[in-house]
Amino acid sequence: GNKVWHTAGRSHRSNISSRGRRPETEQDEFRDRRRIEPHEFEVFFDPRELRKETCLLYEINWGGRHSVWRHTSQNTSNHVEVNFLEKFTTERYFRPSTRCSITWFLSWSPCGECSRAITEFLSLHPYVTLFIYIARLYHHTDHRNRQGLRDLISSGVTIQIMTEQEYCYCWRNFVNYPPSNEAYWPRYPHLWVKLYVLELYCIILGLPPCLKILRRKQPQLTFFTITLQTCHYQRIPPHLLWATGLK
Repeated sequence: GNKVWHTAGRSHRSNISSRGRRPETEQDEFRDRRRIEPHEFEVFFDPRELRKETCLLYEINWGGRHSVWRHTSQNTSNHVEVNFLEKFTTERYFRPSTRCSITWFLSWSPCGECSRAITEFLSLHPYVTLFIYIARLYHHTDHRNRQGLRDLISSGVTIQIMTEQEYCYCWRNFVNYPPSNEAYWPRYPHLWVKLYVLELYCIILGLPPCLKILRRKQPQLTFFTITLQTCHYQRIPPHLLWATGLK
């Protein structure tokens, strides 16, 4: 197959493109919970870094009341997704018959077990709509994780890779940035976002993995390798391949 290597270290930042569903407008009334610090956001959501912990930034819109709740969460003894589901049903505004829209911004995509828990939760609560934006794909070569993401999509969940639009939105609504730094959210390289977009597309189509990630401790480098088979060329739109340097 055709291969392209990309190396990630602590390199410079550059602008990345914007696409995808726009989250709730910033003019909406909201209940603001704990914000994370700028350095936490940069470390957790950098697509080039393979940090073990997961960070979840989320919004809840109850019944179209134009009232948005925002909060942050991290792994405990359970994964953040499971923690959210357990806490969500205890909220005083929660009613099984109340329509609710939830938006997650995750530093890692859900694992297979969490995907199953989310799917079961949504089957019990048909009035809940879930949108998931992810910075990185968690152990994406594991078939259980790949199938879990496909099951989520089949159950009506929207899953997209975070782009500049989402990074900007999270910075302004979930990060405790200094007043003078509102416009200085992290600009991660365009290429790394496109690599994950390409692999997520492979997952959705049920294709074999094309992205391989190798981490070296000395020196601290992460290698991203794209290897394409015939099935990838046949089913992946050419513009996605061109964006990663494969033509």
